[in-house]
Amino acid sequence: MPLPEARDIPPRIATGAFIVNSGLGKLKADAETAQGLHGMACTAYPFLEKIEAERFTRLLAWSEIAVGCSLLLPFVPTRLAGLALTGFSGGLLGLYLRVPGMREKGSLRPTQAGTALAKDSWMFGIGLGFLGAGSRRPAARHCHRHRGCRHH
Repeated sequence: MPLPEARDIPPRIATGAFIVNSGLGKLKADAETAQGLHGMACTAYPFLEKIEAERFTRLLAWSEIAVGCSLLLPFVPTRLAGLALTGFSGGLLGLYLRVPGMREKGSLRPTQAGTALAKDSWMFGIGLGFLGAGSRRPAARHCHRHRGCRHH
C-alpha cells in the first residue's frame, strides 16, 4: 500500500492533529457542555434529539478521534481519509448554515459567533482535494525499449 504523496502529508498532519485534539477535549465534556453541543446539533439536525446529550457528545468525540486518526495514520489511503474528512466537515458546515446567528443576515459571512464553525470550510476543502488523490497519476509514457508499450 503506497504512502501518502509528500504534498498530502502536511495537511493530513495539521488537520488530523486538530481534529483528534478536539475529540479528546470532548471526551472530558461536563454535562453543561454536552447539553450545549447537543442542543446546537439538534437545531441543525432534529433527528439527533433521540440521543441523550452525554451519549451524543461521546459519539461525537470518538467520531472526531476516528476521522483525525484516519488522517494521521499513513497506511490509510488519502482518498479514504478525504472521504471521512469531507463527510465530517460537511456535517459541521451544515451546523453553520442551519443554526441561527452563525451568519450575517442574507449572507454566508460569519457573525462573531459563527466564526468557529465557518473555519470548518477549510477542512471541507482539504477533504475534497484528498478525494481526487487517486487521479494524480503522471501521464503514461511510451517505453523506449518496446514499440507501443505504455507504462502506468
